[in-house]
Amino acid sequence: MAKRPVFQDVTVDTPRPAPVAGGLIDAAPKGARRAIRAWLVLIFILVAAMIALGGATRLTGSGLSIVEWKPVTGTLPPLNAAEWQAEFDAYKQIPQYSQLNSDMDLAGFKWIYWWEWSHRLLGRLIGLVWAVGFVAFWATRRIPNGWTPRLLGLGVLGGLQGAIGWWMVHSGVATTALTHVASYRLAVHLGLAFSILGLIAWYAMDLSRSEAELLRARRAGEGKLFSMSTGLMHLSFLQILLGALVAGIDAGREYTGWPRMGGEWIPAALWDSALGWRNLFENPAFVQFTHRMVAYLLAIFAVVVFLRARRSPHKVTRGAFAVMLVAVAAQIGLGILTIIHAAPLGLALGHQFGAVVLFVLILRARHHARYPHQTSIRKAAI
Repeated sequence: MAKRPVFQDVTVDTPRPAPVAGGLIDAAPKGARRAIRAWLVLIFILVAAMIALGGATRLTGSGLSIVEWKPVTGTLPPLNAAEWQAEFDAYKQIPQYSQLNSDMDLAGFKWIYWWEWSHRLLGRLIGLVWAVGFVAFWATRRIPNGWTPRLLGLGVLGGLQGAIGWWMVHSGVATTALTHVASYRLAVHLGLAFSILGLIAWYAMDLSRSEAELLRARRAGEGKLFSMSTGLMHLSFLQILLGALVAGIDAGREYTGWPRMGGEWIPAALWDSALGWRNLFENPAFVQFTHRMVAYLLAIFAVVVFLRARRSPHKVTRGAFAVMLVAVAAQIGLGILTIIHAAPLGLALGHQFGAVVLFVLILRARHHARYPHQTSIRKAAI
């Protein structure tokens, strides 16, 4: 090989190295992650409002004011006096009117009708927002790889929720035994609503970071903390279902003392042998007592999980679990106030919305346990 002078210029004709090709993650189509996340956040807000409006519908006794299920034609309310009278006459045929509201006039009926009509209209709006967004993202091929089944599944669950809503209402319309909807059907309806809300929240949190970043973060995930927060999530979901049973039979207005119930630590009416297994759904003493005990258990478990989270090396994770614990304390305090004041509309709605906030904060802390935001030496989150 010929020798080169020491000071020879070698920059002119020296070929540049070819750029290194990215990995499969970088080569894969990213999709419209930000746009889809914004769309999911909008649906999340609507579903949260739907849960709150559903609670108001239940607390005002309005859920049975519309006795037919008309998914399309029911979008329009009565438009004239004859149509209003027809709706009122249909309501007069169910037990709730004859046994509870026989003195109700047309003006009173309109008041409860608008609550239920608004609840159903919001459900239709949620379905429309999902359908328009999904079709638009799918038609333009902007859905990231692997996300189509997840987003489609949300629409399927939404349709199922509408059917379960009618199944719930039908329990108070088609029988003479009930003046309200069946409490266990109400629990199924609310449970599915929270399941949908939780999935949307989790998907939105996933989409807030790139796939590559999630893969890197998962390697640093804390398996034990993630498992414990998963258990806390399941326990909180059980408590939500119990809250639906309490609301379904107005058990929150039966015993208004705290910490004792009717002056007793364990109410004498806890088990009615005549009801048998139906005590689980129909006995106010049993339902409210169980709801209280699970609340105490949830508080204890939340403290245990928080103490475990304090050992996390990730500052953001520790903060997420601290916020979660504060929400647990606030929700229990609000529940006690609701019981003491016999579940007035404002406090009861606040307690139900508090359940939404707490459930999402538990999910958020769980997500940080699975995909922690690591901190550099300079303590800058990456």
